[in-house]
Amino acid sequence: MRREEFYREARDDRDGPLHGLSVLDVTKVWSGPLTTSLLGDMGADVVRVELPYGRDGEVPPEIPGTGLSWFRETVNRNKRSVGLDLRQPAGREAFLGLVREADLVVENYKPGTLDGWGVGYADCRRVRPDIVFVSITGWGQYGPDIDRPAYDPVVQAASGWMSLNGDPAGRPVRAPTFLADELAGLHAAVGALAALAHRDRTGEGQHVDVAMLDSLLASSCGLLTLAATGAPPERWGNQTDFAVPSNVYPCLDGEVYLSVALDKHWRALAETIGRPDLARAPGYGRGAQRRQNRVAVDGLVTDWCRTRTVGEVMAAFRAARLVAERVRTLTEVAADPQVSERDMLQPTVLHNGATAPLTGPAVKFSRTPTRIRRGASAAGADSSDVLGDAAPRPDEP
Repeated sequence: MRREEFYREARDDRDGPLHGLSVLDVTKVWSGPLTTSLLGDMGADVVRVELPYGRDGEVPPEIPGTGLSWFRETVNRNKRSVGLDLRQPAGREAFLGLVREADLVVENYKPGTLDGWGVGYADCRRVRPDIVFVSITGWGQYGPDIDRPAYDPVVQAASGWMSLNGDPAGRPVRAPTFLADELAGLHAAVGALAALAHRDRTGEGQHVDVAMLDSLLASSCGLLTLAATGAPPERWGNQTDFAVPSNVYPCLDGEVYLSVALDKHWRALAETIGRPDLARAPGYGRGAQRRQNRVAVDGLVTDWCRTRTVGEVMAAFRAARLVAERVRTLTEVAADPQVSERDMLQPTVLHNGATAPLTGPAVKFSRTPTRIRRGASAAGADSSDVLGDAAPRPDEP
């Protein structure tokens, strides 16, 4: 299918499938802003509520040539920003006024924080009985650990995820991305949409509780079940417990990842590396045998790859229809025509007039296409537009 065919029935009168949905973003750092950026990408009108002259999310480094933080610009696209101090009466009243017209509130403060300011779920429900209110925290809204602080790598450690990551002979290694935040943000977006669908059918709003810990566990491929039933998983590094060979293989000028999950793929690989005699041989022909013979099997592929270039290895693997790819850097990926065709880098004008290629939405909609419509606003830049004459006029520090 060509791109033009996929989008042949696309509408141009809507910003996305969530066009018309009103979202209030009371979030910070990454998990909460990610949730609302996903909703904004899909067409929701997201109003970010932050301190009038705040600097939340301005984490180094800057996007070269822009003077602006990659962190804030990436996750606060497609939003307007209202400057309100929710700790003050004027800010609280202005916010509750916005809640009256909103469909959804998303927040990721510690449990009880917004309640203490008078803008928690109970307060929002009083002014909008059917409001959907999403809370994202490290440990959830209930349970013995809710008062503990949480950062992404701390949750990676506490969840057991970190214990499985890294070289088997080395120390535990955190994910290079904000994995717990990312998964919590994704689960929160799904939860918000499910609660909104329920409200559409019943008229009932509700409080949606998303914990970073739960999100990592729910996205652990069922390994928690194995651990709970006496079969704790091992750390495999770049290998896997069920498919052999599967590993990163060094070549003369780079590295390739190959995974052989099926016996027919092993037979193709045996032919490719010049060992057809091992295609069905004892110790090699069946997956269970290769798992028992892991070191020898892995060594064969290692020895064959190390005398060849990446190009030579990949040409041979692709000719044999094997599942393999060159290990690339993100700089190389950014220049990939596939990434460009999929609009995963979208040139975006930022609030200071600079332009940067922001990472685009992952989900594609044939009828209601999504896109980055605007860069992140400066803190409080849209207060007058959203609040009009009701906007509080705090003194700039």
